[in-house]
Amino acid sequence: MRELKGLLEGLQFEITGKDAEGIEIGELVFDSRKLSKGCLFVCITGANFDGHDFASEAAKAGAAAIVTEKDVILPEGNDLCIIRVKDTRHALAVLSAAYFDHPARSLKTIGVTGTKGKTTTTYLIRHMLMHAGHKVGLVGTIETIIGSEHIPSKNTTPESYTLQKYFSEMVQLGIDTVVMEVSSQALMMHRTDGFVFDIGVFTNLSPDHIGPNEHRDFEDYLHCKSLLFRQCKTGIINGDDEHCESVLEGHTCSVETFGLSEKNDLRAKNVKLVNSKKALGVSFEAEGLLSFEAFCAFPGKFSVYNSLAAIAVCRHFDAGIDDMKDALECAKVKGRIEMIPMPGNFILMIDYAHNAMALESLLSTLREYDPKRLVCLFGCGGNRSKLRRFEMGEVSGKLADLTIITSDNPRFEEPQEIMDDIETGIKKTDGKYIMIIDRKEAIAYAISHAQDGDVIVLAGKGHEDYQEIRGNKYPMDERELIKDIIG
Repeated sequence: MRELKGLLEGLQFEITGKDAEGIEIGELVFDSRKLSKGCLFVCITGANFDGHDFASEAAKAGAAAIVTEKDVILPEGNDLCIIRVKDTRHALAVLSAAYFDHPARSLKTIGVTGTKGKTTTTYLIRHMLMHAGHKVGLVGTIETIIGSEHIPSKNTTPESYTLQKYFSEMVQLGIDTVVMEVSSQALMMHRTDGFVFDIGVFTNLSPDHIGPNEHRDFEDYLHCKSLLFRQCKTGIINGDDEHCESVLEGHTCSVETFGLSEKNDLRAKNVKLVNSKKALGVSFEAEGLLSFEAFCAFPGKFSVYNSLAAIAVCRHFDAGIDDMKDALECAKVKGRIEMIPMPGNFILMIDYAHNAMALESLLSTLREYDPKRLVCLFGCGGNRSKLRRFEMGEVSGKLADLTIITSDNPRFEEPQEIMDDIETGIKKTDGKYIMIIDRKEAIAYAISHAQDGDVIVLAGKGHEDYQEIRGNKYPMDERELIKDIIG
């Protein structure tokens, strides 16, 4: 049980109806399906449902109090404690932190935001700090890691209640540090309110997540990203990004910068692409705040930026240079330029690139390694924009030597119709392509026709281990498919 008055500390509110004095709270609830006697129900407005519409249900279920941001209808004669706030999502975050006894105060918290690179950067930071002896939790797009438990993610950044619950579990396990991805949606919806990050990281910014139920325009997207730097003690910023000054507008943190140009506090020079015939990577020399030579087992210049961001963060801990170098050489991220060991003299990788911008960035990077052939295998999701299919087809047609069009998550559409849309895009180019509807057969074709020096990328699925068809998710992990094929 929690005392209501204690939970409300740090929150601005007005009370109507019954006074909060002496009220004990059993559970903190924001999902109307989980109402219980003695709970504190927070009315959240979502895309499809409004918790305010369930205030009467909460009263009938025996809720001890209700948090609202607008008027609600209650049963006749009901004298319930109504807590009125400006924003119930912010209130939920503050209440959740208090409900779980402010676990973030017992953790070093690192938040990473940006359009690209968040996932890889968080894993690099985790690997470096673990090499240095820290116990590190992780929250991100792929999964949440709490000790030996790996919890698949539904959102890049979970709802505030879930986030604080995860923090609490980490503290109980003796974890001392958590690194997490912080999406613009999470910042807009106050999911990370209720605590202050020790370190906030900005990777880069480009137009994304703009549209219905997301951001109204790029300015709104940028503004939401900037909120992290009003909620952290130290900001570590990509100083080469054209939007870095805008992201720092209104910041309240101390600032360090990283990048390739001389103006940055931590810099990389002598960047060289490394092709070992079995893997692609990049070497560089760090200078400025730290000075050493490093090799990163991820390809491309953007991998240097991710590496620098991780180094800049771990410099604030007791991570030594050897810890950082070892982590850069051996770190792997599921579905993010993930190299799959193969018996032949070609490179096979899995990547999550599932839109035109990500695919163009990936294929352009791989082109720089001068492969004998660049082979791109991908499909597109059903019940999604046809424009994405046209664009991805066109990008692959321009940049890949061979495109293998296949199925992704067709959902409620016919796979062949989706593939036909991709073909429409690729026909705008001179690119060679083949269409194989079954993804396993498509992968088998790519492997069996591989030539020495080829780079083959399986794009779109990344960390996903399922295929969604007609409302059902069927097990399908590309790593397992590959094992079957080469077996």
